[in-house]
Amino acid sequence: MSEKAAKQLHHDPEKGEPLALVRTLDPSGSIINIGTLRLDPTGSALIPPPTSDPLDPLNWSQSQKYTCISIVCFFYFLFTYLATATIPSFALLQEQFDATYTQVNWTFAIPSLGLALGPLFCSALADIYGRRIVIIGGTCIALVASGCTSIHGISLHGYMVARFFQGFGASPAATVGLSIINDVSFEHERGFRIGLWVMAIDLGALFGGFIGAFIATIDQYWIAYHVTILFAALFAAECLFLPETLFPRALVLASEEGALGNHNQEARPLEPLKIKRTKELGYLSVRKIPGVIHPKPWDTTIRATKIFAYPTVVISTFSFVFFQYWWICSLLTMEPAAYATYKLQVQGLFFLGLILGTVIAEVFFSGRLSDWLVMFLAKRNNGQRTPEMRLWLGYPAAVLSSLGLLIWGLSIDKEWHWITGQIAFFLYGAGIQIGNTALSSYIVDSYYEHTMDIITFYTVVINLSCFAEPWFINTWVVSSGYTWSFAVQAIICTFGVIPTYVILQKFGPKWRKPMTLGKAETRTP
Repeated sequence: MSEKAAKQLHHDPEKGEPLALVRTLDPSGSIINIGTLRLDPTGSALIPPPTSDPLDPLNWSQSQKYTCISIVCFFYFLFTYLATATIPSFALLQEQFDATYTQVNWTFAIPSLGLALGPLFCSALADIYGRRIVIIGGTCIALVASGCTSIHGISLHGYMVARFFQGFGASPAATVGLSIINDVSFEHERGFRIGLWVMAIDLGALFGGFIGAFIATIDQYWIAYHVTILFAALFAAECLFLPETLFPRALVLASEEGALGNHNQEARPLEPLKIKRTKELGYLSVRKIPGVIHPKPWDTTIRATKIFAYPTVVISTFSFVFFQYWWICSLLTMEPAAYATYKLQVQGLFFLGLILGTVIAEVFFSGRLSDWLVMFLAKRNNGQRTPEMRLWLGYPAAVLSSLGLLIWGLSIDKEWHWITGQIAFFLYGAGIQIGNTALSSYIVDSYYEHTMDIITFYTVVINLSCFAEPWFINTWVVSSGYTWSFAVQAIICTFGVIPTYVILQKFGPKWRKPMTLGKAETRTP
């Protein structure tokens, strides 16, 4: 049956969102449904479509949403903080374990292996049992492992095992954390909120070295103690303030559309709406979330492998990670060696350049600018958004990071004033923040329905790079010097990222095909 719809714009007085009044007519012209369609600031329908259910995370208040986002960002902050907090104490760890600088550098790499492998186990569980229980379970593992790293008399091998499980426990912050952000966000809000999420991981890596340097003046054990305390605080916040956000959207939307579209008197009560969802699920539910698709526990690994068939995701992720991102490990792990003549507190203060670059980039040039740019370009494209619009900010990001790498390498070998190194750190930090937000928003926008699979792939790749890089960077710098090693990194960054993004903007829409990663059975409510 053909239908016509008439729309009249007005505004929701409570949410401040523009609305479209929709009248659905049958062929004879009779009104069969009157409803409202909530719109984004450009006048387009909200994506994903919200329901009228107050338990829908998209309908929660802004304070509720940002409470969830804050907890996720704090977890993602600790995701990298736990790895870098030990860097200023490398000399103390060398003495404790009677190890070389290169061997101690491996203790930075090992958590990254846990961070890379963890999402392959936890992501599917979060789609089966919910986000909350997986986040809390991961935090418990990281909390216990952090405590184990503080054991006096632990061997180097035992210390590395504990560090691995630190990373493994913190891994849900990436995939499950971003899924929570998507659960409470519309598409036009995604760039800014993903920017906050990206800033959390970047600042975690930087504040780890900054704060760790001051704590290392006591001893290396207090670094382990304070990380354990932070995970305990996170655990308390999750238990008290993080509700379940996995919502049976398709089922509820279908129920509402059926109720509105059925204009005869034969409609019966809709059973699916009686299922428990989000805040109704209880304090610590360990049952499968009703009304959603439940993958098999091993589906995450299979799906992550299948993503190699989708070139826009693979090319963009690999180019950003291996041409731009992983050089941050060079800066973080070589900073203590480069500034070995300075006190630990001063070495920690030198991380301020990276921190300021990251924060200023996010506040002025990253998430909100990305959202504004996409809306601006969409207006010039007949209201149509494309994921490739997110990549425009990747160009200046690559240039900034390259300049930072080049200047820092020169500043160490030439023994320039310390402020030069801070400028270099600022430039690199700004470039990483802008570039990471652009890449993350691009791959999520490309396949929003498969956010968990996309971010699992991204997390595995980015953390495997962080696992691999510390194994060779010290040897490379010793053999080639700071100038040449970091100049090569700068060249790779500029001439790797920029041409790749040009190709993606030209051919990405043609290469992007519907993602079919297989379907799981839906549990009957």
